[in-house]
Amino acid sequence: MFDLVYAAGGSPNGSGESPFSMLIPIILMFVIFYFLLIRPQQKKAKAHQEMINNLKKGDRVVTSGGIHGTVTSLDENSATVEIADKVRIKVTRGSIAGVVSSQGGESGQ
Repeated sequence: MFDLVYAAGGSPNGSGESPFSMLIPIILMFVIFYFLLIRPQQKKAKAHQEMINNLKKGDRVVTSGGIHGTVTSLDENSATVEIADKVRIKVTRGSIAGVVSSQGGESGQ
């Protein structure tokens, strides 16, 4: 039995690797997860927060629920969006998914 272990290049009383070399694959997996999952998610969240902070009156926006409208007023935590003539809804700033166009920009519609 021990002849087979010696032939395979191992030792009969345990592994011949150092504990540090066993951690290298785990560290490598964490680095891969960081660059493929964590970092892009942080960049997207930072860009969304910057977009919310730069909202201004007259911006055409779309909410996370899919409602399109124009920002008519802004508070610290909420925005009033006009979705039709004389129809306004109040939404939290975080629920605004994106800016379709600004007041001075061309929307192409």
